[in-house]
Parts: sequence; C-alpha cells; structure tokens
Amino acid sequence: MTQQSLWQFIVEQQDKLLIQIVQHLGLTFVSLLLAIVVGVPLGILIARKRLFANPVLGTAGILQTVPSIALLGFMIPAFGIGATPAIVALLIYALLPIIRNTYTGITGVDPAVIEAAKAMGMNRKQLLFKVELPLAMPVIIAGIRTAAVINVGVATLASFVAAGGLGEFIFGGISLNNTNMILAGAIPAALLAIILDQLIAVLQKTGYRRLRKILFIIPLILIVVVGFYVLTSNSGNKLKAGFTPEFMGRQDGDIGLRSVYGLNAKPTIVSDAIMYKAAYDKELDVISGYSTDGRIKAFDLYVLNDDKKIFPPYFAAPIIKTKTLQKFPQLKEVLNLLAGKFNDSVMTDLNYRSDYLHQTPEKIAKDFLRKNGLLKTPRKGSGGTIRIGSKIFGEQYILTEMYKMLLEGYTDYKVETKTGLGGTKICFDALTNDAIDFYPEYTGTGLLVLLKPTESTIKNVSQSAEKTYDYVNSEFKKQYGIEWLKPLGFNNSYALMMRREQSQKLKIKTISDLKNYLDTP
Repeated sequence: MTQQSLWQFIVEQQDKLLIQIVQHLGLTFVSLLLAIVVGVPLGILIARKRLFANPVLGTAGILQTVPSIALLGFMIPAFGIGATPAIVALLIYALLPIIRNTYTGITGVDPAVIEAAKAMGMNRKQLLFKVELPLAMPVIIAGIRTAAVINVGVATLASFVAAGGLGEFIFGGISLNNTNMILAGAIPAALLAIILDQLIAVLQKTGYRRLRKILFIIPLILIVVVGFYVLTSNSGNKLKAGFTPEFMGRQDGDIGLRSVYGLNAKPTIVSDAIMYKAAYDKELDVISGYSTDGRIKAFDLYVLNDDKKIFPPYFAAPIIKTKTLQKFPQLKEVLNLLAGKFNDSVMTDLNYRSDYLHQTPEKIAKDFLRKNGLLKTPRKGSGGTIRIGSKIFGEQYILTEMYKMLLEGYTDYKVETKTGLGGTKICFDALTNDAIDFYPEYTGTGLLVLLKPTESTIKNVSQSAEKTYDYVNSEFKKQYGIEWLKPLGFNNSYALMMRREQSQKLKIKTISDLKNYLDTP
C-alpha cells in the first residue's frame, strides 16, 4: 500500500478543509474588527490623556503575554465553549499592537502641523479627523496588520474550545502523527496570514478619504462572514456531538463509528480537557471519552453500550524495549509490582480524585502505593537514569508518578519524567527513538493505531483481553523489539457518553440506539 500524498489528502478532505478555512476567517475577521472598535478609541484616549498611557499599554502588554491556551481556558467559565471564548481571546491578543500604534501615530504628528490647524480655528474633533487621524493612519494600519497576522496564528488554538478552524487538522495531525493532516491545516493558515497581511498593506497605501469610504462596507463583510461561520458550524443533527482530534482519526473512533455503525455524528472538535464539563453544561450532548475517566462519575454521564464492539480491550501495561530491560536488570520486576493491582472502579476513583477533586498526581500515587504496601523511602539514585514518558491526560500522569516512586524506592536508578507528550504516536516515536525508556500504553491502541492489522485479524484477536494482549506483545517484539509488561488490571477503552438524564429520557442505551435516534426525522 502506497503512502497517501499531501495532495491526495487535500482532495479527499476538500469539503472539510473549506469549512475549516471559512471558520478560521470568521474567527479572525470578527475578533480583528472588534479589536479595532475597542483599540483605536483607546489609543486616541491615551494620546489625549497621556497619564493613562502607561497603565493601558502595560495592561494590554500583560494580557498578550498570557499563554494563548491558558487564556482560552480562562474564557471557558465565563463564556462556555464555541466561538465566543475564542473571539474574546483573539480580541485580547489583537489589542496591544492596535492601541500602541494608534497612540504612537497620533503622538507622532508634527507639533507644528497641530499648531497650524489650531491657528486655522479647528476644534478638537476637526483636529482629530482632519489632521491627526489622516497623518497617523499608516502607523495605525501597520498595527492592524500585525494584529491580523497574530490572530490568524492564534486562531488555530480555537479548536480546543470547539470553535472550529484550521487547528482541527493541525492538532488532529499532531495526535495521530499524520504529517499530511498537519500540513493541510498549517499551509492554509500561513497563506491566510500572508494574504490578509498584503490586503491590509494595500489599504495602508490608500488615501485617507478613500479609506473612509471603504470603511462603510465593513459591516456588510462582517455580516457575510458571521453568516458563513454560523452555517458551517451548524451540524444539523438533533444532538450536538464533540470528539477529540485523536478520536476523529482512529479506526476505534469516528472512522469506526461511520464504517461499522453508519453513524455520522457531525462532531465538533474539542479538547478532552473541557468536553466532559461541556456535556454536563448541556453545550454538548454526545462526547467521546475514556471508560475509566473520573469525570463520568463527577458529571453523572452515561456510557453507551458498544453493541457492535468497535472498541477492543484497552488493558494498560508499560511498554519497553527489550534492550532497556537488559540494560536495567531490576526494572522489569519493579514495574510489575503494579500488575493486577487495579480494576476499572479503582482506576475510575483515582481519576475522579484527579479530575474532579483536583488532587495532584503525586498525592494520588503516594496514597495508592501506601494503601497497597508498596511505598518505600526514596534511595539516593546513584545508578543509571530511567526516563518515563506519558500521554497528555490525568490517568497517565498518575501512573507515571507511581512508577517513579516505585523505581526511586526499590532501586538505585535515577528517574526523569517526560509527561504530557501528546497523543499515541508522539509517545511511541519517543520510545522507538530512545527519547524515553517506557510509558504506559493500552492494548487496544497498540492493536489498532500502532500495528494496524487486517480486519479479520482485529476481529479474531479482539474477542478477549487475553488474546489482544498476547497478539500485541508478540507483534511488538517481532516488529519493534518492544515488550509489554504485565497488565495493570483495568480496561480504559474509548466510549461514547451522554448525560444520564438525557439518555434515559431519549431511551438511548447503545450506540445503535443513538444512530437510530439521529436517523429518525
């Protein structure tokens, strides 16, 4: 089978790509226009009242230094998910260059020109619109150009709050290690930034009088862009679904739901960090998730029965190269101390403490090890260094801390943790390239995402957890020189879930029930 080219991917995904481009433009235009409406008057104000200049510019500067993903996180409690928090965050990022350039442009007008205008009898309003703004306009538009380019780039993060845009492809590609998917989002985003920059550059060279006439068509442009954004964001389904970027590209995810169940949920792309709360707040009705996630209990969600079995067993176990086990002889025995110490309810409770009670992974890990008689005082760590990796969700952080404490207590090895490495492929590539020594993986993920066997093989080995484990362990040894250590005992499979109250009201208990409900007129 030949590898799919970038062009083939774009042709195949052209409808989705067009929708993402429209959404990206909508977010950028709306936030930029709002930033102009807020930023230009503020710049004029501080140019008039110089006392306020430093506080206003300083505040705008501080806001722009807040990491964009953190700023989006701050917006969610106030505005929920969707376009609103994304637009507000983009507005904040665009303010500094617009305010600063407006202030600089007006204060930079030659004082002699100002005096001449006053001598001609101009009042303050006439002085502003007939002298200061026309002379300052090239500098102001330069600030708008900068803000536009910033917004195009930051708008890629809007997909984390289910606002759409080209970030859906970019972050989906990162999660799945799909270069074509990353480029299909990154290249259009870069081109949009260049095109928008050049269009505004043309305006920058336009005379002030002509520019004032052009400004009258901006409301029309805004209405058209918002209209297109609303149309492309509306799924048309009776229930609003939200799936993670990685789930969208997996066979045991949206692809499997379409091929096996015939279910087209028309999902919004959303970060798993916020989708459970979004379901609880009724902003989403159906979400993808993990069967042992603590937020299921916290938000009273109902896991739909996978009646056609597209989700294979997902038993967790450390995976590690055979040569690493040979290099560190004590490693296997110590890591296997956790084997069989978990079940689904135990892991769900640990995740609940992390996801809902906000206890730290260190505290959760220490309490668990102490309860099971496995906690020991750390040794000096004078031996070799073991590097533990993890994916970017709470359960992995907890397991990483447990392994760290075990290794420090039972061996003389030094331990480094490299947490939050992203999706499956990033962690696995780090392992195969010797950037880490081991990380916790799931048998179903190893089967469907990393090995990708034939459908008949998947059907055969997915019949039991033992068969799945034996198959992935055998194939990983053959293909990669990597071993699966003993399973921890819990099964954290992918799942679709809804609010319990809603599933009972609509009588949706299985994924097939969901499909039938969505297909009913």
